[in-house]
Amino acid sequence: MVPGRVAGAAIAALVASSAGVGGGAGECFRMRAEGRFAPPSALVPSDAVTYDMDLVPAAAFIEVEQKSDANGTRVRVRVRDVQPGHAYGAHVHTAPCGPRPEDAGPRYQHVLDPDRVDPANEVWLDFTADARGEGTASAHHGWGFRPGEARSVVVHGAPGGAGERVACFSVPFGPQPRG
Repeated sequence: MVPGRVAGAAIAALVASSAGVGGGAGECFRMRAEGRFAPPSALVPSDAVTYDMDLVPAAAFIEVEQKSDANGTRVRVRVRDVQPGHAYGAHVHTAPCGPRPEDAGPRYQHVLDPDRVDPANEVWLDFTADARGEGTASAHHGWGFRPGEARSVVVHGAPGGAGERVACFSVPFGPQPRG
């Protein structure tokens, strides 16, 4: 782990919890991670990286929550201090953030199908920032993440299935408990 990322990882570790991920009835996995965006060239690296300072300024805030149980997975994203009135897209991606937008890999898909863009098979978190630069989105699916294959949330400069990657947040997603 990069030394500057220790604080961000510690926050995520403190708020991530799982109850018997091995899977009895009523068990669930809960995770909450938060961060402040910094450019890839920042002196102190961050798990939240901005690639477009106009749309996602340095020090803008992001929070990601996951709740997974036998009924599926809910992911919620909340941002603050982004460009007011702008419509964003966000998706769960397969790799952690890096200095380049493409480092986060492709969008996570429940059933791998690189030729198809499908909100039922991916986690889509489109939102429009309000007048204060705050936005929230959530998605629920009847499926969970494969262990180690959901690693970040990428914020795109437009809603929908594609668009320029303007920011990224590395997130410790967990699997869905078996029921």
